[in-house]
Amino acid sequence: MTTFTAVHVVLSLVGIASGLVVLVGFVTGRRFPAWNVAFLVTTVLTNITGFGFPFQRLLPSHIVGILSLVVLTVALYAMYGRRLDGAWKRVYIICAVLALYFNVFVLVVQLFMKVPALHDLAPTQSEPPFGIAQLAVLLLFIAAGAVAVSRSRRWPSGAERPSKRALI
Repeated sequence: MTTFTAVHVVLSLVGIASGLVVLVGFVTGRRFPAWNVAFLVTTVLTNITGFGFPFQRLLPSHIVGILSLVVLTVALYAMYGRRLDGAWKRVYIICAVLALYFNVFVLVVQLFMKVPALHDLAPTQSEPPFGIAQLAVLLLFIAAGAVAVSRSRRWPSGAERPSKRALI
């Protein structure tokens, strides 16, 4: 594995882990400023570094990366441009959940490509186990996103910079 690939993978995994913490915050009404920053930064960098791999034509992974960057742009605007005021809080939550879903979607693709037991179940990723796994992930994110949006009143408005204490 090259250094570039390793950096991309680490960014992706940190983005997913921090995104899951952010999602828990959405559902429980707790604000985790440093985790939100970590999620946004690592997810943007994951998408950008994804375009650094050599390619001859536009691939599905590039389309997911472009969609994710668009969603993240809206999330960043909601958080920092509109300070989560009014409907922008829900916009941020929806965009963050969608960006996290895109990362997990790609993780499932990579797992089916790289993990021998999963690859054997779906070598072309058109077999039922792959479709079932992706459908399960999609349904989980739809459910989590719906809960997060329905509980968005609990989540504080106003973007804030993470304090040193929030980083702990």
